[in-house]
Amino acid sequence: MNKVLALSLLAGGFVTSPQANETTKVPFTVEQLNSLNSLHSISVSPNGSKLVYALRTQSGSDLYLKDLQGNSADKRLTSHPATESDVIWTSDNNSILFLSNRTQSTQVWQLKLNGGEAQALTDLALSVNGYKLSPDNKKLALALEVFPTCQTIQCSVEKKNEHNNVKHTAKVYKQLPVRHWDTWKTEFRSHIFITDISEKAATQAKDLTPDWDTDIPAKPFAGMEEVTFTYDSLNVVFSAKKPSKDQAWTTNYDLFKVSIEGGEIENLTPDNKAWDSQPSFSEDGRFMVYLAMKKPGFEADKFSLMLKDLKTSELKEVAPLWDRSVASFTFAQNNRAVYVIAQDVGQKSIYEISTNFGDVRKIYSDGSAENLHLAGNKIIFSRHALNSPKNIFSVNRDGSELNQLTNINKDKLANVQFGEFEQFSFLGWNDEKVHGYFVKPWNYDVKKVQQGKKYPIAFLVHGGPQGSFGNLFSSRWNAQLWAGQGYGVVMIDFHGSTGYGQEFTDSISRDWGGKPLEDLQKGFEFITKQQKWLDSDNACALGASYGGYMMNWIAGNWTEGFNCLINHAGLFDMDSFYQSTEELWFPEHDMGGPFWTDAKDYKSFNPASFTQNWKTPMLVIHGLKDYRVPYAQGLGAYTTLQRKGIESKLVIYPDENHWILNKNNRVHWYGEVFDWMKKHTQK
Repeated sequence: MNKVLALSLLAGGFVTSPQANETTKVPFTVEQLNSLNSLHSISVSPNGSKLVYALRTQSGSDLYLKDLQGNSADKRLTSHPATESDVIWTSDNNSILFLSNRTQSTQVWQLKLNGGEAQALTDLALSVNGYKLSPDNKKLALALEVFPTCQTIQCSVEKKNEHNNVKHTAKVYKQLPVRHWDTWKTEFRSHIFITDISEKAATQAKDLTPDWDTDIPAKPFAGMEEVTFTYDSLNVVFSAKKPSKDQAWTTNYDLFKVSIEGGEIENLTPDNKAWDSQPSFSEDGRFMVYLAMKKPGFEADKFSLMLKDLKTSELKEVAPLWDRSVASFTFAQNNRAVYVIAQDVGQKSIYEISTNFGDVRKIYSDGSAENLHLAGNKIIFSRHALNSPKNIFSVNRDGSELNQLTNINKDKLANVQFGEFEQFSFLGWNDEKVHGYFVKPWNYDVKKVQQGKKYPIAFLVHGGPQGSFGNLFSSRWNAQLWAGQGYGVVMIDFHGSTGYGQEFTDSISRDWGGKPLEDLQKGFEFITKQQKWLDSDNACALGASYGGYMMNWIAGNWTEGFNCLINHAGLFDMDSFYQSTEELWFPEHDMGGPFWTDAKDYKSFNPASFTQNWKTPMLVIHGLKDYRVPYAQGLGAYTTLQRKGIESKLVIYPDENHWILNKNNRVHWYGEVFDWMKKHTQK
């Protein structure tokens, strides 16, 4: 079978390999995780008849076309060694645009679906980091990294050459932040440019945000969902922080509008001092929809859906009594509804919200939904869950007729036995309901359990702390990998977790070591009594970021709970954390202010203040490029452990940030974790 045919069949998921007929089941391993195919850049045609998605395999990444109105096999559109991403359809449904590094830099390309090769729409001297197509299909808004005061792209190219040829290595700063996530700040910023689409690839573009000393879209996680054209294609609207000295301690992202001709930049949301995000316009131009928080300085506030009538200037919050935070949304063509994705009790669910009355209707809630699109009466979305990597699905807008449209890892997972999982709830702090999940070991044996067999426990604690270990599948902290090692996995969404209402999320602020610890203790006791096969005397706890903080906190405040602890990128000393992290709004909100004020939480909930109680063996892991929780936090915990004579081990990754992203490092990371746990849970 040739490579093109094999990959085309793989994308559709209708080929069964000889392995699929074998009955021998195997546990899920990190090597299998690394080998999985993955989806990205999902885009549905304007008329809803087709979708394009990118499939990344071990041999590369290419685009595929799926007919949503027939049963034909998915068609492979590209076979270039370069990667294609960020697909956008043209309004005539006949061609697609995408980003690709087919030349020496990443540019915008167009592929006509009736035949022919892809053609470059841009040929700029700088790489294009993101783009948006105007509604009239005549212009592109581009995200380019430039020197803020340069008037031309060539000027920025020359500045970058000068920067690269400087003989010294010093970095000089005059304001915060000096670094972000995993990168030291430079003099260059991401700006929004505009260029025309023509028969020849554009070699020039106009900076719409000249002199702005801020990134648009914000780095490192914001994308082009923060940039859009107005319905008439005459303006660009974007979310950004206005250049100021308080960049490191404000969350005041506003929406700004600028003409495609350039000129004055208008602040559309000056009255809201909190976060405004994801501007979008209805197709008829009547409404602007966006997300907004209300609490300044708080990154985990509820994102509410805002609707502005551009004819009457009326601004209203849609469904103000609905206590969920919107992650993403898409506007229905008739303006009567907005379809949204929001976390909800361990799931990421799809909802329909009436723009007139604010009525909220749940459409789908099983697993984690993403990549929401509308196609006629159907909703197209991707979904993953605790026992399933991401695939594309469709469901009717009334919630009926769920259909799986891809099965990209059918053969790879044919013989894998995932652990069965179940959600549970119990009464935690203040007798309030708290939810969690348990996952059974892959080799769970009912008969042996009936005879008294017990399985060791991997007690996973999520980070954030405003986060969730819900019904999801991830390359990081994948619960099935512990199940594949023979552990029963327990995960609890303690007070402070997201998806249970804003009051529940808010409750962890100023109480990092209080309610969450009580929830974890009560949840552990509850589930080990309910599920007798879980061995409460043979458990290790582990977590990253806030979860790592909790390992340090458990070491001093729950000293008899676990055989071992694993602390990845955990906070150890709260004063020094504030002094070295980059997003100061986070500790200032959650701890009650800067460390030098009367904010007592820096002392009350400081793990370093309870090290006199430490005695549990701990594995400490950190990345040297972690600027969110700098590596000195992990080093501080390890130094304390060593000096106190407590069994401990330190693993450092010089090239990793807050997360472990390199696949080879991932194998090593899981290996270190499993070896540590095996050593301390064997009987």
